[in-house]
Amino acid sequence: VQLQASGGGLVQPGGSLRLSCAASGFTLDGYTIAWFRQAPGKEREGVSCISNSDGSTYYADSVTGRFTISRDNAKNTGYLQMNSLKLEDAAVYYCAAGALYSSSSDNYPYWGKGTLVTVSS
Repeated sequence: VQLQASGGGLVQPGGSLRLSCAASGFTLDGYTIAWFRQAPGKEREGVSCISNSDGSTYYADSVTGRFTISRDNAKNTGYLQMNSLKLEDAAVYYCAAGALYSSSSDNYPYWGKGTLVTVSS
């Protein structure tokens, strides 16, 4: 069972990135997919999640209107489209999968290694 997050990089403020979360060893269609992030010196925070049952989505207030979460079950992959990036979005982003639709990291047993997003001019 493995999740692999990718797509991070260096972007200027106002720019965009799309993160991907590819699963292997299990199928994501039975799980909620979530994205969390952790900036240096800060606690990990929930960014977004998408339900496997009805496609319901959750966004943290700080990213609402700028980030879009999606999933492609045929590709066994989840995505996080990040637009209008701000300096404060810089962090290591982690994808996770769990049975519950939740913004709490406690409910996600499967985690990928993070991908670094740097926002700098």
